[in-house]
Amino acid sequence: MRLSLAAMESDSAEDAELLRAHSAANPHAFARLYDRYDKPCFQFVRRMLGAAHAVAAEDVHQETWIAISKNAHDFDPARGSFASWLFTIARRRVLDHLRRQKVVPLRSDFDDAAMMVADPGPTPLDRVESRELAERLVTAVEALPLEQRGAFIMFAHGGLSLEEIAQATGVSAETAKSRLRYARAKLRQALAGERSDHV
Repeated sequence: MRLSLAAMESDSAEDAELLRAHSAANPHAFARLYDRYDKPCFQFVRRMLGAAHAVAAEDVHQETWIAISKNAHDFDPARGSFASWLFTIARRRVLDHLRRQKVVPLRSDFDDAAMMVADPGPTPLDRVESRELAERLVTAVEALPLEQRGAFIMFAHGGLSLEEIAQATGVSAETAKSRLRYARAKLRQALAGERSDHV
């Protein structure tokens, strides 16, 4: 399943206005932002944590939104989009969790592979083949080094541009581009012989 922020009809000016309204105690403003970005934020957190830390995904996701709510006044639309800011905070919460656990997840247990690739096949054989590809793709993504994994997830499933990925991860656009290039190369290698539009 591809999660595209662009498909959510996101408007940076509207996002900034919603955050200002939230800071001014408008009870509906934060709910609108949450509804717009909840799913891609959760998917990002879940994919970054991997299956080994799936139980923590909801807590890390909630911590991210609490931080957004408490720090809404810090958002500066001149410095970047709300999506970049959101993914910056989500990434920090993921890294904080991994540091607390002193573990970096490497492989998936295939427990939620169907979330990555839709099952379009009309026949049982098509369904099995699609699920197997999804499992290989999820495993390959979760086996990437953490920074490459983050860049790939933000780009492929979060819809962020290279500039937004660089901003969210605190690196140059060239570094973000390199991380994405290495991630895609490793995924192609891991999925050699498979036909996929996801890499």
